[in-house]
Amino acid sequence: MMQVFYKKNELTAFIEKIKSQHKIIGFVPTMGALHVGHLSLIEYSQKSCDITIASIFVNPTQFNDQNDLKNYPRNLAQDFEKLAQLNCDVVFAPSVEEMYPEKDIRVFTFDGIDSLMEGAHRPGHFNGVAQIVSKLFELVQPDKAFFGQKDFQQVAIIKKMVEKMKLPIEIIACPIIRESDGLAMSSRNVLLLPQHRALAPLIHKTLLLAVEKAQTLPLEKLKTWVVEQINSSEYLKVEYFDIVDENRLTSLKSLQHGKKQVGCIAVWAGNVRLIDNIVFNL
Repeated sequence: MMQVFYKKNELTAFIEKIKSQHKIIGFVPTMGALHVGHLSLIEYSQKSCDITIASIFVNPTQFNDQNDLKNYPRNLAQDFEKLAQLNCDVVFAPSVEEMYPEKDIRVFTFDGIDSLMEGAHRPGHFNGVAQIVSKLFELVQPDKAFFGQKDFQQVAIIKKMVEKMKLPIEIIACPIIRESDGLAMSSRNVLLLPQHRALAPLIHKTLLLAVEKAQTLPLEKLKTWVVEQINSSEYLKVEYFDIVDENRLTSLKSLQHGKKQVGCIAVWAGNVRLIDNIVFNL
């Protein structure tokens, strides 16, 4: 039966007991509004760990837009139900006061990968992510933590944080889960107006075509083509599109054979910001 903890001391007592039994702990941190993508992370954890713990916490320090924080979808009862159906072992659902009894003034360094793409457009976002994930890692003490590949840059940031803090945690990136029409699953999708939702699949469709065109089109022309394709839609506007080195996240001047390169995109669909990515393997 799934256990729910709201307080840090309750979770800590449980973790101490599990650690004494030498069980492998898998951890899936979420901000709730759970969809099939989140639930797939729970299933990945269950396959390789003895105990699976999920957290649900809408973290205020990673929102640079207060309207985004205010409008972020929340449905705790529904989330609990979905996790219980999957036989998740533990859910940790703290309040803001529980996680931040005082202001967190820590500043993290990520060797520059936090200043690109998402970081350039959402100042302070990744520092907020590191604040909460480091707090959760300290509490849960997982052996493995599971994240969705949709948040490609976030996964790289968390891997860098784990490396710098010398934490004994394996960070596992799991495949993007998509709607039947190709739109990457996101908690924010429920906020899309019908006209925006109808056109949002164009993002993934364009990325797929870009992989094909990469065989013959120079990189800069390819990037321009992707932006123009999506912007030609009445209800979509590209914020950025870049093709980057998988590890350093630096913008590439040309595509190389035999290397993993990732095309990352952020698109505004009305007032909702959608992100996606695709691997370019030549």
